[in-house]
Amino acid sequence: MEEKIIEILNSIKPGADFAASADLLGEGLIDSFAMINLVSELEDEFDVEIGAQNIIKENFKTVKTIADIITRLADED
Repeated sequence: MEEKIIEILNSIKPGADFAASADLLGEGLIDSFAMINLVSELEDEFDVEIGAQNIIKENFKTVKTIADIITRLADED
């Protein structure tokens, strides 16, 4: 799953080292526009609905935290 998330991130913002990032937002790898695209792509790819309550910095800090929120949302279905 993390590889697919990195693939999605690279399609949104090519050239960044998402796998090594400890804080995607804090390091400026994801901005608000990229976040909108990312959420949409993640919802389509993983067939989950990421509600506004889940679009918080803690859930999008690293590739792993993104994978964790997707897994949790998928398990809730």
